[in-house]
Amino acid sequence: MSDADYDKLFRELQELEKNFPECQSPDSPTLRIGAEVQSQLAKHEHLRPMLSLGNAFDDEELRAWEERLVRIAGDDVAKSGYTAELKIDGTAVALTYENQLFVMGATRGNGSIGEEVTVNLRTVRDVPLRLHESAPTGRIEIRGEIYFPFDRFEEMNEARARAGDPVFANPRNAAAGSLRMLDPAVTASRPLRFFGYSVAVPDGEELPFDTQTELLDALDQWGVPVAPHRKRAKTLAEVEKWADDLEHKIRSELNFAIDGGVVKVDSLHLQEELGVVGGREPRWAIARKFAPDIAETRLLDIQVNVGRTGAINPFAVLEPVEIGGVIVKLATLHNEDLIVAKDLRVGDWVQVKRAGEVIPQIIAPIPEKRTGAEKPWRMPKKCPVCGTPLTREEDEAAIYCPNIICPGRQLEGLVHFTSRGAMDIRGLSYARIEQLVQEGLVKDPGDLYSLTHEQLLELEGYADKGTDALITAIQASKSQPLNRLLNALGIRHVGAIAAQLLAQHFGTLDALMAASADDILNVRGIGATIANGVVAYFSDPGGQKLIDKLRRAGLDFKEPRAVAAGGAFSGKTIVITGTLPTLSRTKATSMIEAAGGRVTGSVSKSTDFLVAGEEAGSKLEKAKSLGVAIIDEAELLRRINRPATSST
Repeated sequence: MSDADYDKLFRELQELEKNFPECQSPDSPTLRIGAEVQSQLAKHEHLRPMLSLGNAFDDEELRAWEERLVRIAGDDVAKSGYTAELKIDGTAVALTYENQLFVMGATRGNGSIGEEVTVNLRTVRDVPLRLHESAPTGRIEIRGEIYFPFDRFEEMNEARARAGDPVFANPRNAAAGSLRMLDPAVTASRPLRFFGYSVAVPDGEELPFDTQTELLDALDQWGVPVAPHRKRAKTLAEVEKWADDLEHKIRSELNFAIDGGVVKVDSLHLQEELGVVGGREPRWAIARKFAPDIAETRLLDIQVNVGRTGAINPFAVLEPVEIGGVIVKLATLHNEDLIVAKDLRVGDWVQVKRAGEVIPQIIAPIPEKRTGAEKPWRMPKKCPVCGTPLTREEDEAAIYCPNIICPGRQLEGLVHFTSRGAMDIRGLSYARIEQLVQEGLVKDPGDLYSLTHEQLLELEGYADKGTDALITAIQASKSQPLNRLLNALGIRHVGAIAAQLLAQHFGTLDALMAASADDILNVRGIGATIANGVVAYFSDPGGQKLIDKLRRAGLDFKEPRAVAAGGAFSGKTIVITGTLPTLSRTKATSMIEAAGGRVTGSVSKSTDFLVAGEEAGSKLEKAKSLGVAIIDEAELLRRINRPATSST
C-alpha cells in the first residue's frame, strides 16, 4: 500500500474514532506509534519515546495546526518561529553516545522499545563512531533516518538481478530490511546513508541549546550529517513558500526519497510546554505531506534505443499519467535482467515513481490486475538501427551494439562529447546537434572541427554573432586536457573519474593507446572491465579512424602534470585502510595526492606507510609483517600540515 493510501485510511479512522469514541478498539493503529518488536534481535528501550507525526496535506491544514498552537501558547508561537526540514523516506533509528563514543544503535520499533542493531549501524559510513569534542560528554541519543540514495539503490538492484537475486521494490523497505539483517556483512554490503534530526537526553537533563535551529547546527558541528535544504522561518508564510519550492522544484533534484517536510516550533522550551497529543504525536511538530510521487498506469509497450556507448536501453511506453503535477508517458527500464526479474509484461498495470529521476521509473507490476492478455518481452538479437548482432559480456547486465560507427550511437555520442563534463562546447544544445546531424554536416565528433562559418549561416536559427561564438567555442575545446577527451569519447565503462585516473597515469593519448590491458590494470582504481573496454575501443577500426580525425584537427592529446613538488609526501607511496574518524577515503586520498604522495590499494615493501582507521583488516596485518610504518588519521593530518623538510 502506498503512503498516500495509508494516510487516507488512517485519517478516516481517526475521524471515525473522534465521532464514535466508544468504537475505538484497544488494538487500534491510532494508539500505536510504530510496529511492535517481534524479531530475535535484542531489545533496546529509548531514553524518550520516538513519536509519530500528525499530517497536513495542504497549506490550509498547516494554518489550522498553527491556530491550535496559538490557542494554547498565544504570542509565544509567533516569537518562536519555525524550522522546516526534509522528511526523509527511510527508517528511523536512535544512536546512543556515551562520552562522545557510539555505544548503542536501535531501530524505532514501537516508539518506546526498538531492536538493537549496533553492529549493523557501525557499517553505515555516515554514522560517526566518535562525535566531535564539542559534543556533550554524557549519555545522549541522536535520532535520525537511515536511507538509500536513488543511484546506489539502482546499482544494487542491477547487481542483484545479475546474480539472480530478487530485486527490492523501493529504497525505504530495502533500508529497513538491510538494517535488521542478522549478518552485519550483508548490511555492510549495502550503501546505506544517514541523516540526523534530533537529540534526546535522560530525564532531568536539558539540551545545551534553546532552539531546533541551534540543535541542527550543533549536530553538524559534532560530525553528524544533517539533511540539506532546512530553513529557519519567522512566519508560517515562509514555511508555505519553502514547502512549495521543495515539492515542485527541489524534490525532483534530490538523490533520495522524501514524502514531504517536517515543520517544528523552533523554541525547544515551547516544544516542552506544548507537549504531546494522546502519547503519540507532538503538538509542536507536523508533517507537511506532498502529493504522492508514485502512480499506477498501464504499460503499453517496451521499446529500445541505442546509447552513446552502444548500450541497448529498454524503456517503457506508458499510458499517460500525472505524477507530482507532471504528465508521464515514458519510464526507464535499465536492462533486460531487471525486466525479467520484475516480471514486467506488455499490458501490465504498473507502479511508477518520479522522485529523483529525470525519466520516471517503473517500481513493479501489479499482478493482481492481470487479465491473461499481458505478453512477456525479450530483448532483440540485432541492433534495431544498424542490424549488427548484439553482444553481452560475461558478468554484465547491459547488452551492446559493438559497432562504434552505428548511426544509433551518433546523436547521443555527440551530445555527450560536447557536454560540460566532457569537451564543454558552449552553444551546442541538443536541438542544434540534432540539426547538424539531420543536415548531414556532422556524423562524428571529428566533423565538429571542420564546420565553417558559412555552413552554419545557411542553417535556420544561426546569425553572425552566435555563429562566431560557436566556432570559437569549438576551436577552444581543442585545448581541453586528455582526461576530458577520454571522458568525451564514450569508451565503454570510462566515466569522468576513470578518465582522470588514466590521463594522470599515462600522460598522453598515444601512451594509453599503446598500453596493454595489463599495463592499464596497474593504474590504481582501474579494474579489468575498464581495462578491457579501453583496449577494445582503441583496437577497433572505427575508434582508430575517429582518433586520427581528431589528431588532424589539432586536439591536445596530453594531460598536464600537477604534482606537489616539495610536498609533505613527495615521492611517498601510501595505503589507506579501515574507516577514518573524520575523513572519507576520497578526501584522504585527495589530500595525500595534493601533498605529492601516491595512494595505492595494496601493501608491499615499497609502501612508505599505512594510514589505519577503525576495523582495519588484512592490510594492517600485512603492513605489520613487512615492517611498514603505521599511522592514524591524526598523524596523517599533522604530517600534511608539517613543513616538507620535516621527517616523515
